[in-house]
Amino acid sequence: MPATSRRTSLLTESIIREMTRVAEQHGAINLSQGFPDFDPPPALIAAAKAEMDASHHQYAITWGAPPLRQALAAKITLFSGLAVDPETDLVVTCGATEAMMVAIMTVCDPGEKIALFSPFYENYSADAILCGARPVHVPLRAPEYRFDPAELRAAFAGGIKAFILCNPSNPTGKVFTAGELGQIAALAEEFDVFVITDEVYEHIVFPPHRHVYFSSLPGMARRTLMCSSLSKTFAITGWRLGYVQGAPEVIAQARKVHDFLTVGAAAPLQHAVVAGLKLPGSYYEGLAHEYGERRDLLLGYLDRTGLAYTRPQGAYFVMLDISPFGHASDVEFAHWMTREIGVAPVPGSSFFAEPEHRYVRLNFAKRAETLHAAGERLLRLRR
Repeated sequence: MPATSRRTSLLTESIIREMTRVAEQHGAINLSQGFPDFDPPPALIAAAKAEMDASHHQYAITWGAPPLRQALAAKITLFSGLAVDPETDLVVTCGATEAMMVAIMTVCDPGEKIALFSPFYENYSADAILCGARPVHVPLRAPEYRFDPAELRAAFAGGIKAFILCNPSNPTGKVFTAGELGQIAALAEEFDVFVITDEVYEHIVFPPHRHVYFSSLPGMARRTLMCSSLSKTFAITGWRLGYVQGAPEVIAQARKVHDFLTVGAAAPLQHAVVAGLKLPGSYYEGLAHEYGERRDLLLGYLDRTGLAYTRPQGAYFVMLDISPFGHASDVEFAHWMTREIGVAPVPGSSFFAEPEHRYVRLNFAKRAETLHAAGERLLRLRR
């Protein structure tokens, strides 16, 4: 029997999905995998039911149903100030997961370098491996998760084709400042580099922090591929609806990649989610406020444990410092915590290129009662 491809030997199973299974095995509260345990807005549920009775059961246009692209273009323009043409500047994908793969495959050939910050969302390295790209990591240093400008310049000067930026950041909860984004933009211009952004948490940002769309910076619209999704904004992670937005000449190529990867996202759900995109601006304000309350609820319990953490500025994750426990590894600690404390985290080492074992990640995309129950269990850590 012939061997499987070399790239598959370089991949590991997602530790996030593994910890979900471990949580189920031990009856633990799952704060590992980042999905809400509450329903989406009623308007979306009603729209999905209605679309199942409509005639949208066959393929949509490969790069996205026209009503969805029109609604997405209007939303992006509203929040970023960019003039987005729904006919040329967008491709709808099967979640932001596919969007990232499409973006990387669109701009990178096998063997070319692609840079990203560490810690990073685990899919990015896997995407690079699957595309045959060579990842270059630039460290973000805890607890503020700041980068060294000299190290960032060295990565760009090393001949990268693209830079991946997750903002707000998974797993750190960092929201990059306008100054930090400006440094990245200047380097992208100087070294003629594409920037692939993951902005799925764009509407989950806590005051006084503010989300700046990278493509809205001077000169960046033509070299940015913005990847995002509707999963986090509307609590519909299972609908698998994402998109890539960029310059027409780049999106023309991205549409071909998307076509041969998946053909298209689920047609009825593409039509249904338009109801969410038509919600008033107050919905997005309420979203950030509600997640801010969930954040503060969980952090209140963490404060009582006496353990150190970095206060999230956006997204819905918190990195918890477990070094006082003295475990041999964060993976060992995560399994112990799931089994003995009854709360499942993600081992932080899965997000770092460096050998880092001091952290686990928790998520607070949960109902208040879930977070209270988890918090009461987490208080056992102080013993």
